[in-house]
Amino acid sequence: MTTSKHPFVFLLALFLAINLQPTQGQADLIRAYSAAGFFDLGGSGRSVYNFNVGWRYYKGDAEGAEKSDFNDKTWPVVSLPHTVELMPVEASGGRNYQGPVWYRKHVNLPEAVAGKRLTLHVEAAMGRTEVFVNGRFVLEHMGGYLPFIIDLSKQGIKGGDDCLIALKVDNSDDKRYPPGKPQSKLDFTYHGGVYRDVWLIATGQTHISDPNEVNRVAGGGLFVHMDALTDKEALVSVKTDVQNDGTTAQTLRVITTLKNPAGKVLESQTTTLSLKAGKHGVTTQRFKVTTPQLWSPENPSLYRVETRLTTKDGFALDGGITRIGLRQIEFKGKDGFYLNGKPYDKLIGGNRHQDFAYLGNAMPNPLHWRDAKLLREAGCRVIRVAHYPQDPSFMDACDELGLFVIVAIPGWQYFNKDPFFSERSYDDLRQTIRRDRNHPCLLMWEPILNETQFPADYAHKTLAITREEYPYNDTYSAADVRSAGIKEAYDVMYGFPEEVKNSDKPFFTREWGEYVDDWYAHNSPNRVSRSWGEGPQIVQALHLAMVYDEQCSTPRQHIGGALWHPFDHQRGYHPDTYWGGLLDAFRQPKYAYYMFQSQTNPRLKHPTASIQPMLYVAHELTPFSNPDIVVFTNCDSVRLTRYETDQFTVVAAKKAVGIPHAPLVFKNVFDNYAMRRYSYVQKQWQKASFLFEGYLDGEVVCRVKKMPSRRSTKLRLRVDHQHLALMADGSDVAVVICEVTDDEGNVRRLAKDNVLFTVKGEGEIIGDATNGANPRAVEFGSAPMLLRSTTKPGWVTVIARVQYEGEHTPLPDTLTLQTYSPLRPLLYKEQPWKGSVQQHSDKVFNQRMTPEERQRALEEVERQQTQFGEFF
Repeated sequence: MTTSKHPFVFLLALFLAINLQPTQGQADLIRAYSAAGFFDLGGSGRSVYNFNVGWRYYKGDAEGAEKSDFNDKTWPVVSLPHTVELMPVEASGGRNYQGPVWYRKHVNLPEAVAGKRLTLHVEAAMGRTEVFVNGRFVLEHMGGYLPFIIDLSKQGIKGGDDCLIALKVDNSDDKRYPPGKPQSKLDFTYHGGVYRDVWLIATGQTHISDPNEVNRVAGGGLFVHMDALTDKEALVSVKTDVQNDGTTAQTLRVITTLKNPAGKVLESQTTTLSLKAGKHGVTTQRFKVTTPQLWSPENPSLYRVETRLTTKDGFALDGGITRIGLRQIEFKGKDGFYLNGKPYDKLIGGNRHQDFAYLGNAMPNPLHWRDAKLLREAGCRVIRVAHYPQDPSFMDACDELGLFVIVAIPGWQYFNKDPFFSERSYDDLRQTIRRDRNHPCLLMWEPILNETQFPADYAHKTLAITREEYPYNDTYSAADVRSAGIKEAYDVMYGFPEEVKNSDKPFFTREWGEYVDDWYAHNSPNRVSRSWGEGPQIVQALHLAMVYDEQCSTPRQHIGGALWHPFDHQRGYHPDTYWGGLLDAFRQPKYAYYMFQSQTNPRLKHPTASIQPMLYVAHELTPFSNPDIVVFTNCDSVRLTRYETDQFTVVAAKKAVGIPHAPLVFKNVFDNYAMRRYSYVQKQWQKASFLFEGYLDGEVVCRVKKMPSRRSTKLRLRVDHQHLALMADGSDVAVVICEVTDDEGNVRRLAKDNVLFTVKGEGEIIGDATNGANPRAVEFGSAPMLLRSTTKPGWVTVIARVQYEGEHTPLPDTLTLQTYSPLRPLLYKEQPWKGSVQQHSDKVFNQRMTPEERQRALEEVERQQTQFGEFF
């Protein structure tokens, strides 16, 4: 086990991580992440240990692996989040492993938690999980997207004990629980493994209950709600559920402190509660906030509710921090969406799968946070989760960055008439609401199975459960108008204008941007691999700009829409990766990302995201480039100075409705043959420049100078970390980008080479040659690498060189970065093996379906996609 040698330094770092907002340009920001619904509160009586490190892993089934004396010494030691095998970046079409895997963790629990109640909070494991503690079966969990809790104290485990936790996790197709659909017919992938965090939580025997453990309707844990809200005053109620798992009656104090976004105490209340052994009780405390700082996407102000549970004598038992936003959402029929009592603009954003290159779903918290930041800085103000609850760290990031979230339960184009399936779906819904109900980013619930023809009574039951679990007037639910039981009962409809023209209810476009030729081939102008280069990326960006304009040119009854899909991701039923992302699977942007980003308000001073005047030139000045130059900008106008002499200006069109900032086009300004006179004839290649200047309110606010790239002379490394520190927790991942450049640093987009990476120090490369990770092919001028931290803070050196070096090949580059001590102590006995992240499939694939079965499956998918496919 690793712990801080300096408790004061540890607590100070924790305080700063929770309380400091990031500043623009700040590097190596250490962030805190919630665990089981709480951020850590020093001195509260609750201790949270990182339980991710030191798991023995085996891909496949192993008889007797649950037993304490099972010999697992040959199994590699891995860290969580963990995927069952590393995949190539193009991994669609059922190439991933489906089947059982085993995780075994030998650990000595710290003496410091002696006498405490001990639980393991598993945020998610894909599929069906069987849990064993010291060889004894404890529980089975069905479903891949929601937490389950292992009560170690009930198994007789206490501080100072050695224990073995064994998990058998199976991501095989299973129609008994949602999503239920076989992966071969699925538009996403059942990547396997324990792919989210595991926390050891130590509290007093009397403690704040976990809502995902105790199964109480609209109860358990903390439930915070705005009872009333105006510009002048907010009334906040805090309901706290306390469980006495001790053997004697207790008289307790629930101390709740409300702090404003600057950390100033507004009010503190203490309520006394008496509980008999084995019983629970609830306190409700109400706070009044004058002149509240209201939460919105433009100003996501977060207040903090600090909860402390103590004995009557003041001994700390449990506690934590809950971040809340004071905001009021309303849907007013044809008048559309209102935020904090005022009409709000169209909610334009995207859907989101939890899918990353090589890692599948096994994204550590910082990658989730970076995704949210990329989306907010692209101008997104709403995210529809697809098609399951997302990682808690993503929800936390949306709170902080100002992204509304439509929260969905697991499900996609499948309904099983067996009542057990519906009961599992109902339980998913209850657990989702209990987990996510306190997030200010919550816009509405999607409490049904996506794109599914289910019976009307299922839709009515899920709506009733939603209102039962969130029993307040500001509870809203959305679903597809084409499914039974939706149109007459749900608050917001998904559908086309013609489908809702006779309704007074607001509607939302759940997925936009797709213009496929058919749902078998899936050819569409929005689906473009970044590797295809300049021309296809321009087509994608301009296509999405056209549809973006359509989304913004509708009446207020249409409250907005979500792009399908901002990130490239893997699919089960199609051999191609979904290439419709604004960014690729490594989060390298395509031109379309900058088109989205140009829709932001250049005058907005956002506190947590980088939103500012921007200008992006979607042109590479190659011999194959178009004569027209497309510019994405939120400026009033752009001036181009060509060859240091010729000048052209394009003024942005002003429209009352529609896309806020249409792309600007400089017509016929690029001629590769004409440009040759500077480089070839006059030997003045420096003059072959294109200087773009963006004007806002008459002032130049941004400049971009572009030059044609010359020969490939050197590599350039950079780390894409969104100003986040790389934490030495054995799990954190940074994306390192190697670009091929010329002498002046211009990226050589037409370069064709392989980059070989080497890492020294406290990090390791994720993947190797078997999955195309190292060496990595250069595509559109760059080659990405995933770098994972070790458990030891220190320095990492990354070296990149071309695979086959020669006298005139690009020169290598070196990058050094620091890793930092994690905020929570790591609890493990066995160090992860170097290279243990490189499990990959080396078996010949055995076809699971006959050609006839495969054809029938694809025809079924095509029918369902045609029925629910969005074109608006």
